[in-house]
Amino acid sequence: MTFPKSRFFRHKHGWRQAYIDVGQGAPVVCVHGNPSWSFYFHRIIREFAATHRVIVPDHIGMGRSDAPRPGQYDFHFEQRVDDLDALLGELLSDELPDQKITLVVHDWGGIIGLRYALRHPERIGRLVVLNTAAFPLLKGKQLPWQIALVRNSKIGAWACTQWNAFALGAAWFGVVRPQNPELRKALLEPYKDADRRRTILEFVRDIPLHALDRGYSELVQTEQQLKRLKDKPMLLLWGLRDFVFDADYYHEFARRFPDARKVPLSDAGHYVLFDQPERCTQEIRDFIAQTSPA
Repeated sequence: MTFPKSRFFRHKHGWRQAYIDVGQGAPVVCVHGNPSWSFYFHRIIREFAATHRVIVPDHIGMGRSDAPRPGQYDFHFEQRVDDLDALLGELLSDELPDQKITLVVHDWGGIIGLRYALRHPERIGRLVVLNTAAFPLLKGKQLPWQIALVRNSKIGAWACTQWNAFALGAAWFGVVRPQNPELRKALLEPYKDADRRRTILEFVRDIPLHALDRGYSELVQTEQQLKRLKDKPMLLLWGLRDFVFDADYYHEFARRFPDARKVPLSDAGHYVLFDQPERCTQEIRDFIAQTSPA
């Protein structure tokens, strides 16, 4: 399956971040989660490159980016925000804030992208939020056992790094509809070696669940500051059969952003863009058109 050639940006910390940068026009920036990579947005890249400038980075250690080992890079979501900030500052320095960003976030890309938006609200034109969270676990919720096993046990960590169990599980159970094997193969392609699988593990270990966990205070801070984004047009595009960010998370976002355009999809899972590619791209296109200045 063809996919655009990556470009590379070398950060001050020394590691190269891969990114897709295609098309011209108002920027659409997509931020992926774990254990995916920029390929997750391949349909958006293809559909929007004719009318927009589409920028999709791979987090360090993921996709086509460099893969440092633990101790060589700070695998923490705040570092990811710094990376995104530096990359977009370089790529869009001549366009911001006059040319507003349409920011599309999914999974871990939610906390990363929304924290970027809170740093630079003047750069954001609109937000497209897909199956994610930007606040602590909802009351009464627990981390799904599959994720908890990887996060908290040696056997789970071993299965993640040696057998790619986390990415394989997500590829199979993150969708509702049967997927083209080539699509699944492309999603898993970067994670053939242990170094990149370690990055998947570090992402899982970085999940802040309790007050003493690293990043928990930043997560609470994000939750408290989300209201600063209420004036931004928002599209909630949600696969309701997500076993992680389920309908309760959709309703929580809907409660916090009552003016958002809401598109709950009962026949889609965590990888909502794979389950409903045509519907999702059309919803995003209509949303951009309806919220663009005349």
